[in-house]
Amino acid sequence: QVQLVESGGGLVQAGGSLSLTCTASGRTQSTHGMGWFRQAQGKERNFVAAFSWNGGTTYYEDSVKGRFTISREKPKNTIYLQMTNLRPEDTAVYYCAVSDRARYHYMIPDGYTYWGQGTQVNVSI
Repeated sequence: QVQLVESGGGLVQAGGSLSLTCTASGRTQSTHGMGWFRQAQGKERNFVAAFSWNGGTTYYEDSVKGRFTISREKPKNTIYLQMTNLRPEDTAVYYCAVSDRARYHYMIPDGYTYWGQGTQVNVSI
C-alpha cells in the first residue's frame, strides 16, 4: 500500500500563485508514474500534470501549460505542483495520484492506483 498526503491548497485571487505538495509513504518502491488531477464541483476528475513512469518526461494539460510546473524530490517521495497566473476556472479539488502499473496512460485516472485525499484550490475573480 501507498499513502499520499497533499497540502498547500487555499484561496487566492486571479493572477496569484499557489504551490501544492504531495508526499508518498509506504511501498513506494513499487510505484511508477505520479501525477496531479483536479475535479471541479459537479464535473469529472481531469488530468493536470504528470511525470512519465521513469520520471524523465513531464506532461501537462493544455490549459495549464506555461502556468503550472510539476516537480519532484525523489529521495523524499514528494512531488510538487507550482501554479501561477491562476484563473477562476482552475478552482477545483486537486488530487495527487500514483501508479504501480508498468503500462498505463498518464492522462487517464483509471491508470493510477493510489490517490490522496485532495486539497481545495479556490481562485476568486
